[in-house]
Amino acid sequence: MKATFFDGKQMIFDNNYPDPKFNETLVQVNLAGICGTDLEILNGYMKYTGILGHEFVGTVVKSNNPDLIGKRVVGEINAGCTKCDFCIRGMERHCPSRTVLGILKRDGAFAEFLSLPEKNLHIIPDSISDEQAVFVEPLAAAFEINEQISLKPEWNVAVVGDGRLAQLIIQVIKLTCSNITCFGKHQNKLEGLIQSGIKIKIGIESTDEQLFDLVVEATGSNSGFTDTMKLVKPRGTVVLKSTITSRENLDLTSTIINEITLIGSRCGLFKPAIDALATGVISVNSMIDSTFSLDKFEDAIIHAKKPNTLKVFLKP
Repeated sequence: MKATFFDGKQMIFDNNYPDPKFNETLVQVNLAGICGTDLEILNGYMKYTGILGHEFVGTVVKSNNPDLIGKRVVGEINAGCTKCDFCIRGMERHCPSRTVLGILKRDGAFAEFLSLPEKNLHIIPDSISDEQAVFVEPLAAAFEINEQISLKPEWNVAVVGDGRLAQLIIQVIKLTCSNITCFGKHQNKLEGLIQSGIKIKIGIESTDEQLFDLVVEATGSNSGFTDTMKLVKPRGTVVLKSTITSRENLDLTSTIINEITLIGSRCGLFKPAIDALATGVISVNSMIDSTFSLDKFEDAIIHAKKPNTLKVFLKP
């Protein structure tokens, strides 16, 4: 099959990459998205080698369940061992032996085909386009905040970052909280939030410090954590969403002094994300950028790295 794989140093396009050999459901990839985690893997995150890509929509071509064949699906990216205590308790994403699509010991979606366990797959309704469906995985990650925290409508909320994930998080939190400020660096990305009633700011002023009950960090940078800690109130809550290669020289003193609750937040449930897209409660159309063929992956990566770029797709 055609695929682009990362050998630990560079991405390589291969016309004859081995087909998936897992005894699982085989999915032909319709469209895959490039996200910040993919770009961090290219910088050494997770020390991963193999096919990148975990945001995708595809069509089932082989399955032990005949009802799935021909169906358009998205997939949860963590595959547990099914036997350990975490898996038995439904926490496959924390299984110590898990594989993670395009991130850990499992080839991903920047290819013609991928495989996943049947239980990981979710059928996508016709009302959701391929481009919209690619957003299900990051949108599920945004909805995970609702699973971890009981949001209060009266809270003053800040989201640090203005990229794709940050904008999804803002839409999800806005379903409960109306007082939201987005701190970003790119005016064109921030302006799209104004019509939704979101306050926008470039840079932090002294009047912003220790003002927010909840701060979500989604910058993908070390500096984002420093900014986040300036914004949160004493005894406030910080949700960390960025996966970056390193967090060097982080000063946690204020976290202790101000008794801040830190919450790491990763993957989420797919059903709320699919329902939100199907009903139009969440809109992702404004975040769709451009599509590249798989063999033009170099151009796609370069474009995705640009600070003003939103969602970039690869089409096998």
